[in-house]
Amino acid sequence: MQSNLGRKVSPHVAIIMDGNGRWAKARGLSRSHGHRAGVEAARRVVEAAPALGITALTLFAFSSDNWQRPQAEVAALLGLLQRYLRDELCQFVARGIRLTVIGRRNRLANDLMQSIIAAEVASAAGNRLDLRIAIDYSSRDAITDAVTRWPFAHRPSRAAFGRLLAAPRLAPQTDVDLLIRAGGEKRLSDFLLWEAAYAELHFVDMLWPDFGVDDLRAAMAEFYGRERRFGGLSAEPGPASTAVPPAGGAR
Repeated sequence: MQSNLGRKVSPHVAIIMDGNGRWAKARGLSRSHGHRAGVEAARRVVEAAPALGITALTLFAFSSDNWQRPQAEVAALLGLLQRYLRDELCQFVARGIRLTVIGRRNRLANDLMQSIIAAEVASAAGNRLDLRIAIDYSSRDAITDAVTRWPFAHRPSRAAFGRLLAAPRLAPQTDVDLLIRAGGEKRLSDFLLWEAAYAELHFVDMLWPDFGVDDLRAAMAEFYGRERRFGGLSAEPGPASTAVPPAGGAR
């Protein structure tokens, strides 16, 4: 049996941050209030991730399908993302967080694009956490784009296609080990379909603004307790895995 730690000591965690609007509605607040609360939840998770053994974290912030929402909500959400990048930049640098934004960029406003570029350049030396934020992201679009860019007549290998997929920052460069979705829904919603082929899935009913460090710790504990066979067989019968998460988790 190959445990989680035996295969990858530092897992790549991806999170679908769902439920901001429902959280706000339940409190009689605007959807913008819910998105602001969602940003605070993202901040908590990013701060806690390195101490929980996570060195790569991808957050689904704005999907390509989200353009269908009311224009005012789209503008508010993208404005929040821009302020988050601007406000957190000094913390990214101080904490060794390397930021990369994945997804399409040609539909984003110029001021948001400039904030993205500034944050990526300033944080490029970070080596404690690779933080990927998916903005205007669609896994199907990224895969389709990669297919059209394959320059050879022969079929690509999986590894070559994966590199092609990630080349224009349309997707992360590493496979996902654990995918978490808040909000009670149990679907992938066009998020990291290629990279999550063998991801462990963890669904929680709580809405994203309520998600905290203890919830991330619980998801990691469950992940480390799972056996990941990647299509193979267990070497021995018994409990799923004896792997344990790294000590010193954030509180």
